[in-house]
Amino acid sequence: MDRILTKLALSKFRSSFKLGSKELDYVKKKGLGVIEEHARDFVRKRLAPAEIINDGKQTPMRGHPVFVAQHATATCCRNCLFKWHHIKPGYVLTDREINYIVRLIMLWITQQMNESDRK
Repeated sequence: MDRILTKLALSKFRSSFKLGSKELDYVKKKGLGVIEEHARDFVRKRLAPAEIINDGKQTPMRGHPVFVAQHATATCCRNCLFKWHHIKPGYVLTDREINYIVRLIMLWITQQMNESDRK
């Protein structure tokens, strides 16, 4: 996980995503457990199906900490999953792949929370 996060941090586009104060407050209010449930739900509904009608546009750029994290971690659409994580499109994601994506999202969110605590 650290290797892919380091690689993503080198991308000008991916590294431009940060949690703002509203998202940080939301995570603090809800707790990481609830945020992880949200992440799992979003991934199952928006990424896991074999065919996604609006693939590439299904993840908003803001509005929820998980959405921001998905863009930062290139887990926002099946094309990005393939490019960055070598998870091919066109089939239903396995539980193992879903768990990997959720862990990556949560690791990024946790890093954002830790960075904000240091400020």
